[in-house]
Amino acid sequence: MADRDEEKRRMHIEMQDMVDGRPANYGISVRELRDLMEVRSHEGYNKLQTDHGGVLELCKKLYTSPNEGLSGSPADVEHRTRTFGSNVIPPKPPKTFLQLVWEALQDTTLIILIIAAIISLGLSFYKPSGELAEQEGGDESESEAGWIEGVAILAAVVLVVLVTAFNDYQKEKQFRGLQSKIEHEHKFSVIRAGDAMNIPVAEILVGDICQVKYGDLLPADGILIQANDLKVDESSLTGESDHVKKGDVRDPMLLSGTHVMEGSGKMVVTAVGVNSQAGIIFTLLGAAGDDVKKDKKKEPEDGDGNADAANYKPTGNSHNTNDTNTTQNSKGAEDGENNQDSEEDANKPAKTGGRKEKSVLQAKLTKLAIQIGYAGTIIAVLTVLILILRFSIEEFVIDKKVWDNFYINHYVKFFIIGVTVLVVAVPEGLPLAVTLSLAYSVRKMMHDNNLVRHLDACETMGNATAICSDKTGTLTTNRMTVVQSYVGGVHHKTTPRFDSLPGSTGPLLMRAIAINSGYTSRVMKVPGDDLPKQLGNKTECALLGYVMDLGNNYETIREEMPEDKLHKVYTFNSVRKSMSTVIPKEGGGFTLFTKGASEIVLKKCDFIIGADGTAKPFTEQHIEQMVANVIEPMASDGLRTICVAYKDYVQGNGEPNQVQYTTEPDWEDEDSIVTGLTCLCVVGIQDPVRPEVPHSIRQCQNAGITVRMVTGDNINTARSIAAKCGILAPGKDFIVMEGKEFNKRIRDQSGEIQQHLIDKIWPDLRVLARSSPQDKYTLVKGIIESKISATREVVAVTGDGTNDGPALKKADVGFAMGIAGTDVAKEASDIILTDDNFSSIVKAVMWGRNVYDSIAKFLQFQLTVNVVAVIVAFLGACLIKDVPLKAIQMLWVNLIMDTLASLALATEKPTTELLERKPYGRTKPLISRTMMKNILGGGVYQLIVILVILFVGENFFDIDSGRNAGIHAKPTVHFTIIFNTFVMMTLFNEINARKIHGQRNIARGLFSNPIFLVIWIGTFIAQVIIVQLGSFALYTAPLNLEQWLWCIFFGVGTLLWGQIITTIPNQKLPGALSWGASTAEEIKTMDDDDVDGAPDDEMARRGQILWIRGLTRLQHQIRVVNAFRMGVDSLDSYENRSLSSLSHSQHSLQTLRQQALKKSGSLDILRSTSGGGGAETNAI
Repeated sequence: MADRDEEKRRMHIEMQDMVDGRPANYGISVRELRDLMEVRSHEGYNKLQTDHGGVLELCKKLYTSPNEGLSGSPADVEHRTRTFGSNVIPPKPPKTFLQLVWEALQDTTLIILIIAAIISLGLSFYKPSGELAEQEGGDESESEAGWIEGVAILAAVVLVVLVTAFNDYQKEKQFRGLQSKIEHEHKFSVIRAGDAMNIPVAEILVGDICQVKYGDLLPADGILIQANDLKVDESSLTGESDHVKKGDVRDPMLLSGTHVMEGSGKMVVTAVGVNSQAGIIFTLLGAAGDDVKKDKKKEPEDGDGNADAANYKPTGNSHNTNDTNTTQNSKGAEDGENNQDSEEDANKPAKTGGRKEKSVLQAKLTKLAIQIGYAGTIIAVLTVLILILRFSIEEFVIDKKVWDNFYINHYVKFFIIGVTVLVVAVPEGLPLAVTLSLAYSVRKMMHDNNLVRHLDACETMGNATAICSDKTGTLTTNRMTVVQSYVGGVHHKTTPRFDSLPGSTGPLLMRAIAINSGYTSRVMKVPGDDLPKQLGNKTECALLGYVMDLGNNYETIREEMPEDKLHKVYTFNSVRKSMSTVIPKEGGGFTLFTKGASEIVLKKCDFIIGADGTAKPFTEQHIEQMVANVIEPMASDGLRTICVAYKDYVQGNGEPNQVQYTTEPDWEDEDSIVTGLTCLCVVGIQDPVRPEVPHSIRQCQNAGITVRMVTGDNINTARSIAAKCGILAPGKDFIVMEGKEFNKRIRDQSGEIQQHLIDKIWPDLRVLARSSPQDKYTLVKGIIESKISATREVVAVTGDGTNDGPALKKADVGFAMGIAGTDVAKEASDIILTDDNFSSIVKAVMWGRNVYDSIAKFLQFQLTVNVVAVIVAFLGACLIKDVPLKAIQMLWVNLIMDTLASLALATEKPTTELLERKPYGRTKPLISRTMMKNILGGGVYQLIVILVILFVGENFFDIDSGRNAGIHAKPTVHFTIIFNTFVMMTLFNEINARKIHGQRNIARGLFSNPIFLVIWIGTFIAQVIIVQLGSFALYTAPLNLEQWLWCIFFGVGTLLWGQIITTIPNQKLPGALSWGASTAEEIKTMDDDDVDGAPDDEMARRGQILWIRGLTRLQHQIRVVNAFRMGVDSLDSYENRSLSSLSHSQHSLQTLRQQALKKSGSLDILRSTSGGGGAETNAI
């Protein structure tokens, strides 16, 4: 009885411990799975077999099916997440608003202002002697109000800090959202409940069956169940650049963060999130983060990536990446004799080889900020010296007055004026204008199908002079259909009837297409939609559609020959340009199916199916006839030609086109296997040109941008499509060539690529056909490095394949296809085209030029304000021992006017007018002659008005003079009119600044920008309040209506004056008037300078820390929002990201491991993450 009760109790417990109909306890623990993934190669396979009984037994322990996958039920998902974790890294908390406030307070200039304001505040309570008090003027109440200026400056500083912190907070929040969108876009193919589906990588669970294919970035650790010619790039973990062959017996371990370079397969997920190999490294590095920050002051190169530089090969691209094809020779770092040397090298102040190259605008702004900083520093120092010397000489030498401590007030006032002049001289609104313009553009570009991954690419695109575009999917619709075919000696212009195909050709052709295609490629009928939905490779979908058009069902064939029964698969890659699959024949033997580029596969054919359905000899002469009569006519119609062939292996006697064997062929000897084929058919696949593409290409050509087509297609197909797109214009002597010919012509006798040979080709080259990814890279590199163009070329490139990575990274702007692109291509890109459409690139050009123009507009406006304010302060110091614009007033102009103006001018929408001018290029001045004409012309007008009011204003307005006022004198109407007139002229000049190319109609588009109008009107209202109610705090006195009307009249005068300036022809102006030009050498030199490190190194020692803050903040803001920077400083950018998104950071996990281990000293984790065998010696 007791035994029966015990049995019932045990059964009850077991029933309670059930999840989704299976036991809750798994047959393997997290620790055991983690230990399993620490070994590699045959050692990993042996451990899997001996400890866990093989991969199928492991699947049973994880309660998953190799064919059906997980059930996907909510209970199962929740239980697996609780047991094994989720595929995310626990986020570090974002910086709080108070932390951002504290960071903003570290600004050197603000600290100086705070100290000066506190001294001024303290001195305001000092009572001078009676005689000195009478000389200073003002009654007792005015003297008592002396503290207000100090408080007002402190309040202005607080406002600056709060605005800066709020802007940083908003930017961080906004770009976390951008990262979240990128994460959401990244999905991975898994099998759940027997159905293949794409799910966000963060939802991948332990036990999921993932379908791995060429171009994937693996989101989790797993073990292969089945593999087809799988090769993986594990350089991010091991440092070995050679691709590692993977197989269910050879090396079944797949690791998160690695790239699938070839082949396909299926894996069961064994570790996600922090338990995966990449997650272990990121977690370890996060744990060591505090130590890293502590050591940054001692070893600034660690934080800025100098220690990483050895692992990177500079590619001239617009962001940091690790070229997957570049050997990372880091083995020596682990050798005892080299370890010391490498540490010493790491501690040397070396230039950062791994830093990104500055964008065009960034390089020009860097130079401009330095020049402005020098000028501002000189004028500020001169202003303070003149004020101090003149006051001291007049008071103590000429008037022979006795020193009183009250005089300190004057010196503090002079010092505050000098610091304020410096604040005004450095365009504080410039970093904000850059950030706002980029952020605004990035948000809007998402609606135009441009997902910007690197902010600087946004404005760089505006300077693009060349676009090297793919054909398929970018210029064409990527909706492929078979429209012609050559079967059994007959050229069909329409789809033939299945029963009309000779002999057994039909069934054999159906099997050749259905089986020798990726099983992830499918064509699905959608109810209510005339066209079936194509999933996967579009060329394969076209062939599968052909099978369906012939009245057959490819899915039935695949069910008879499931993927795990395929004997050998040679997957498509850019070298083969074909795909082959070996399957077992019923009754013994094998059949090889091959499909690929027609001229390549035909050369491997010795036979062809004739009109009677039998194999006929296929000689060189027959091939030439086929090319002339079938392939070239198809290609001339813009069709992509694909050849389908087969070969039978039989035991014993067979047909002439069959291969006899006694021992199984060596399937690894691909060259001998894929030869002697029998041609089944040649099909012509149509991929129509997108209807909007010809117009978009004309827009590019009118905008001075040369469009080139770089494709792997047949030269005749490429020429036909290029002519339809408008890339090739009739009557123009443009070059169309194949990759083989291109390679031959750019190399010298020794086989080395020569730039001068490339320079002979690229200017007229419009189509590069049958090109490899290496050809594309060589072309892009050659155009970028060419010096035959006066302004140097800025090149944009599109790519979708894994091997397009080097070209995408080398380009100034890399566009990856959001639909057809592989993860590797997207990772290497700057912008993802979410619709794969060329017209979206044109929109990116418009937005890029708009960003550039927005910054130029703000510079034109800002520099006019700065020039006038600084010169007025300097002349005031020289002429009247005072400045007409008080310190607090200049802070108001600098803070509010600049901040609001940057927002107003940065939110202008792009117009097609932007595409009517040529690109600026790399070396064109940032401030053109037209802009300088407007700056100087507007500045002259404002200076004349202010100086006239300063010296004769009291007579004109019949008011008391404000000159020579005492230290605590009350605000005067005279100086208030000067201040108010200056602000009114600045406000109306903001309208002028909207046009930078000499346009007369300054009102055009004004009312289509509500943000500008709201800010302009709001600033005007704020100025009214300040003038009428500012009193001692802002040193203003209320004005009457007549005085207000005069101020507004002088403001409106800037609009009329602007029209007069516009009439001055630019040709009459000296070229020296342009400012901010950068030669290619200067851009390269600045690229080598560590700007962010400058205040702590050489520049600090030269006393330039005051003016460098504007530049530093600009650099910092752009880097904060760049979510894909390398090194320790970028870790904040990885928060809230799925593990796969972490891998998108484009910095080497190998490098992160070095840094993490350096801080933690955990050699055990080194061994666990580096794997066994040869991989261990190359882990670091």
